[in-house]
Amino acid sequence: MALPDHSGQKYSHDLLPGLLEPGTYAVDPGDDRPWEPRKPELEEHGVRLQMYGITGPPNRIGIAPGDVRGTVFIPERLGGCCCGWDGQYGPNLACAECGCPVATRVDDCGFWQVVWLEPDAVCPVAVDGPVQRVMDWAELPSTPPVDSRGFWSPVWEAAVAVALAHLLVVSGGRRASLPDGPVAEAFRRAIDSLLPPGSPERHLVLAGPGLSAAITDIALAPKHPQTGEIWPCDAGTVVPLAADVWTYLAFNDDRRLMPAAYGMPAVVRRDDPPPLLPHTLFCPDGRVFLRTLERLTAVQQPWLRRIYDRVRDRPYIDPFS
Repeated sequence: MALPDHSGQKYSHDLLPGLLEPGTYAVDPGDDRPWEPRKPELEEHGVRLQMYGITGPPNRIGIAPGDVRGTVFIPERLGGCCCGWDGQYGPNLACAECGCPVATRVDDCGFWQVVWLEPDAVCPVAVDGPVQRVMDWAELPSTPPVDSRGFWSPVWEAAVAVALAHLLVVSGGRRASLPDGPVAEAFRRAIDSLLPPGSPERHLVLAGPGLSAAITDIALAPKHPQTGEIWPCDAGTVVPLAADVWTYLAFNDDRRLMPAAYGMPAVVRRDDPPPLLPHTLFCPDGRVFLRTLERLTAVQQPWLRRIYDRVRDRPYIDPFS
């Protein structure tokens, strides 16, 4: 599978499910960042900024925890924060036969559960069985933005944060018009807070399977969940968005039905509840946004560096308000 946008995300204090489906794997290229912003004036006075981040060697292989066999825990490396292990002390799983560290299990609250295999400690082995079928673009999944408790989905917060970072880069600091509806709800507040006011000079539209092809300035296109391929289109520039979030933006209709005259009697119970409403305004994940910008060379541009610094300096409040 393509590495999910929410890989490495720290989300509240909830127990999150598995990062990957059983029987699948993804490769993390690592934090080989072209530019890493620092605050030397603070470091000279012994100040260290603490940020959540589970990093490791490049090309670690992520798998579902239930797919691991033949390993034992390394007791002295089972550090965590609350309900499990966060992997901050390095590999915490060893080979049951030779005792060599081979993987890191992450399952603490607030982290997506995953096991990261060390690339130098494992090797692929051919097995018999059917070859995985790559899903067609028409089969893209869809993830709703709000859960049953009225909280925004962390998958949405991470996916929109990644797309927002790419959108800022391709915009060149100029405002872009957004289609009304869920796209505007997901992106407009952040754009309004990060870019100076004024009339839009760029135009963003949804593009992808099932939508009429249109040549546009900026296209918000889906990224295939298995291959990582971005939907090909004729737009001037393309901003990738996780497929399950894109599908919901493109095809879901959250408009509420108005009660009709002479409708159903009040005693009759309906079996089609209205769409769930969130408790708060939508806010992209600030940490994921920063991590995405750090991996883009464009962050060295002064105007984008100022945006980066602003979001980084507000780690505990809404950075897009």
